Amino acid sequence: MANAVNDGVKINPKSISIVSGLSLLYLFISYLLLGFKSDQLVLVGIFNVLFYASVVTRKFILGFTIFVVYWIIFDYMKAFPNYHYKEVALSGLYNTEKSLFGIRYNNTILTPNEYFLLKSSVPMDIFAGLFYLCWIPVPLGFAAYLFFKNREQFLYFSLTFVVVNLLGFVVYYTYPAAPPWYIQAHGFNFHPLTPGNTAGLARFDKYFNVTIFKDIYSKGSNVFAAMPSLHSSYPVIVVYYGIKNKLGLINIFFITVTVGIWFTAVYASHHYVLDVLAGILCATLGILLFNTILASSNLLKRSLLRYEKAIQ
Repeated sequence: MANAVNDGVKINPKSISIVSGLSLLYLFISYLLLGFKSDQLVLVGIFNVLFYASVVTRKFILGFTIFVVYWIIFDYMKAFPNYHYKEVALSGLYNTEKSLFGIRYNNTILTPNEYFLLKSSVPMDIFAGLFYLCWIPVPLGFAAYLFFKNREQFLYFSLTFVVVNLLGFVVYYTYPAAPPWYIQAHGFNFHPLTPGNTAGLARFDKYFNVTIFKDIYSKGSNVFAAMPSLHSSYPVIVVYYGIKNKLGLINIFFITVTVGIWFTAVYASHHYVLDVLAGILCATLGILLFNTILASSNLLKRSLLRYEKAIQ
């Protein structure tokens, strides 16, 4: 991709061979690691269609290659389950959550997830589902806005997003952790092949007679990757760059969505409060790390400047 960008993103034999070669290589490696999945063809199809459609779409998809690479890395995690490398946190994380954030109810102590499970309601289920549906569209929509408004900030946002995710992936493999719904369903018994679960978000699907969250969580890379909550990290990055770019009232929307996603993560039993706090910390450290690297690396600045000019 980098060579295609350096050639001014023009359609020529060299760029065609690079894009075609990378597309076939991706499909081949994906087949070896994961077997055939229609999602792989969809990703390759979208990339190639946008690359060849026009100059604008070509620059757009090359700019978003950063997110494409992230998606591929995330997907490939299925081939290397983190529980193969470290013991999964089950009772320890649960008991720590209860000791720090436990809620007394009917002469017993419940985790916030357990309490919300007893106190769920249709209005809360609807709001929770709507907030959680924002965790992908809002960051990507904001990235698209920055792409057309400020390419430099788009690249900074995109790379910060990647850095935060890489930090999260490191924790996934050093501290595999079961989500609250897993404990509710299986107790403290370890079942490595447990599929993804919609948990409390199933109530949203049921109310609207849809399979939105069922379809999303059936594609999950790893059940035992609850700590940190990257769902909670993403909106923090959006808020940071929204404030940095002085977007005014739209930042109120971003902050509202952020808090809503944090709440839903716990309400729907997908994460503990500890997971959410870890996600916020991960985002904060990722932002600081990227800013530090950017400030101290002239090579990175020059590389980003060349890339920015190529997609202008």
